[in-house]
Amino acid sequence: MKRIAVFFGGVSNEHDISVLTGLMAVNLLKSAGYEVLPVFLPPAGGMALAKDGARAEDFAGEAKFPAVELRGCALVKSRGIFKKKLQFDAALNCCHGGMGEDGTLAALLAFHKVPSASPSMELSAAFMDKSLAKIFARGLGLPVLDSACVREGEGERAAREAALLGYPLVVKPCRLGSSIGITAVKDERELLVALALAFRLDGAALLEPYLAGKRDLNCAAVQRGGELLLSPVEEVFSSSPVLTFGEKYESAERRSVIPADIPQEAEQSIRACMRAIAEAFPFRGVVRGDFFLSEGKVYFNELNTVPGSLAFYLFGDTLTEARAFLSSLVENAAPPEERKPVCTGLLSRARFAGAKGCKSRPSVL
Repeated sequence: MKRIAVFFGGVSNEHDISVLTGLMAVNLLKSAGYEVLPVFLPPAGGMALAKDGARAEDFAGEAKFPAVELRGCALVKSRGIFKKKLQFDAALNCCHGGMGEDGTLAALLAFHKVPSASPSMELSAAFMDKSLAKIFARGLGLPVLDSACVREGEGERAAREAALLGYPLVVKPCRLGSSIGITAVKDERELLVALALAFRLDGAALLEPYLAGKRDLNCAAVQRGGELLLSPVEEVFSSSPVLTFGEKYESAERRSVIPADIPQEAEQSIRACMRAIAEAFPFRGVVRGDFFLSEGKVYFNELNTVPGSLAFYLFGDTLTEARAFLSSLVENAAPPEERKPVCTGLLSRARFAGAKGCKSRPSVL
């Protein structure tokens, strides 16, 4: 029986959502026959091993679980002078936002040579920051809206960029997800208020045109047995100018349609975008792309490398299908690709020479 370490929580505005995704994954993998280690990342930092059968309410406030350390493919739990090592076979990242989604956790797992069922550091880092994601998307030939990235203290520049883009605009914190801190504005006064909110949450904000009458579309991609699989396109409906956090997570009913009733050309454009991203980066696990459709044209919006519920609902809507989906993720976990480094032999020489600094000055070393 394989043992899977499921990481969730983290220092992030999406901490609570991550706990829900993590517990979902823990329970589904257990019911699929796996042994699971629920690795909780508290808001204060570090790692802890959640108790078996923990419920969402157990993580509210200051959750108290025994601390653990990651050492290779093992979690080490200390109690006084005694240490218990819990080996595992693969890791699944359920940490939305923050260091869970910006490539930090992926890099840590790679450093410890842990087989991962989740996207790589490169892909995560490239698309976590919305302003950088636009640059990568343009480089791949993906259609994106014009935009401007502004930082705290750049009020005058923000006003100039907004005037060039033209109102109405959408203001987004660059490194947040789940619609947190996103505001639609129609003039400079509202822009300054929206920027104040964005800078409470992040050090940079993205300005881009607001598309009246746009349609919000999603498509997920997953690697399975070396083959790239794309989900049907989903359309999500909103009663607000922008899709809100409440509509995503607090509404009793998710208002969406799968597959979306959109023109074939739009669907093909979305799927081509997802394929281009998957082919450009080292890719494993599942990602979800978010798109706009406005006046017949598709625009790439952002990429979620740890999507809500791991986007399983885009590939099936039953518990049986959810178990099969998560099982396929962990069965396709892979260790980081490695190449044996070249040994230069420089440190074994008695004398250093060369054009760079201390190489010609043995006394410095």
